[in-house]
This record gives sequence, structure tokens and C-alpha cells, in this order.
Amino acid sequence: MKNFNHPYHLVDYSPWPLTSAIGVLTLVSGMVKWFHNFNLNLTILGYLITLLSMYQWWRDICREGTLQGNHTILVTKGLRWGMILFITSEVFFFLSFFWAFFHSSLSPNIEVGTTWPPIGIMPFNPFQIPLLNTIILITSGITITWAHHAIMNNNFNQMKQGLLTTILLGFYFTILQGFEYIEAPFSIADSIYGSTFFMATGFHGLHVIIGSLFLLICYIRHINNHFSMNHHFGFEAAAWYWHFVDVVWLFLYISIYWWGN
Repeated sequence: MKNFNHPYHLVDYSPWPLTSAIGVLTLVSGMVKWFHNFNLNLTILGYLITLLSMYQWWRDICREGTLQGNHTILVTKGLRWGMILFITSEVFFFLSFFWAFFHSSLSPNIEVGTTWPPIGIMPFNPFQIPLLNTIILITSGITITWAHHAIMNNNFNQMKQGLLTTILLGFYFTILQGFEYIEAPFSIADSIYGSTFFMATGFHGLHVIIGSLFLLICYIRHINNHFSMNHHFGFEAAAWYWHFVDVVWLFLYISIYWWGN
């Protein structure tokens, strides 16, 4: 039994940062091998090492925050600031894509026919799948808020319902976006329009998948009684991330799908 006279959490020695680094190195090396030799063996091995390391590292963090009680008020405050700064960095990440889009669309050069969308590009109808996806994400923002208020009021059953509904809406969004990409009349190689469109919407879609998995982990933790009305920052961080994803999509829809059309 260790006794500390401070509220900070000094983490124990862990092999997972090292195994994660090895996994990522193997994954990147495997992708290079895949690009050149069309061999996926090393890539699959890299994925397996990375995923196993992620699972075991996150498992240890869940144990530290629940069973071991290491996430004190001061530690949780640090986690909150860490999540705030992470989301801030994500805002600037997407800002670069919006910058590229508006730079190209407000003053289209002669290579794209001095018009926007460029000549030969048939953009999506913003009132079909994009509008449906907008409604889905706005609805998911309501359901995640419902879940958040439920746990704050110690209503675990409604928390479970709201969280599960949000996860299903997130995966539904991903399926519709995948269908949209399959039916797209242009590709990422079609001028600056295709590049900015697929980079911005593609990275947003990746964030939706990550957010859905984040919420799925919170759902599993919730049914295992890891959260209480006073101690649920893991879920709160996921909710913040999901609201960020919602807001980014609104900007994407208004600027790229609607105005850019």
C-alpha cells in the first residue's frame, strides 16, 4: 500500500507506451510495404499490436479512475484542461481545411475555369443525404445532452437509453456518408474542389467514427457501473468531443455543401 501526501497521480511503470510505439512503427512500415509490394501482412500485424496496446492501456486507465480511485479532483481538473486543449487543437486542424476551401472558392484561378464549383464538377445536392446527415447529427447532439443530464440526475436507465441512441445515430451517419462517397460523381483527384471536399468531409467522418467508438466505450463502462453522478469525466469528455463534431459538421454543411454549391 502506497501512501502519498499529495493529490496528484504518479502513474506506475507501463509497457503500453513502448508497445504502442512499436505497433505504430510496424503499421507505417507495413503501409509502405503495401504501397510498393501490395503485401498486407506487416500492416495487419501493426494494426493488431496497436489495437491490443490501446485496449490494455485504456483498460488500465479505467481501473485507475474507478477501482483504484487515483483520479482525484485535482487530477480530474487536469484531465478537463487536457481535453479542452485537445479540442482546441482539433478546431485549428479543421480551420486549415476551411481556409483551403475558401481560399480556392472565393478566388478560383484560371486552372479551374475561374468559376466555383470548377467546370466539369457536379456537386452534391445539399438537400438530399447531406441534409439528412445534418438532421442525424443535430438529433445526436440532443440525445447525448439527454444522457448527460440523466447521469447528473442519477437516472442510469435514461443515461443508457440516450447514450445508445447517440451511438446508433453516429454509426447511421457513417453508413450514409459511405454511401454518399460510393455514389460521388467526382473523386479526390478532381481539382482543388475534390481535394478540399474529401479531405474536410473525410476527416470529419473519421472523427465521427472515433467519437462513436468513444461513446461505445462509455456505454460499456456505464453498464459496468464505472460512472456515478459525481464521477463521470470519461463520459463528459466524450460528450464534449461529440458536440465538437456536431458543430464542425454544421460549418461543413453550410460552407461546402450549401454555399459551395
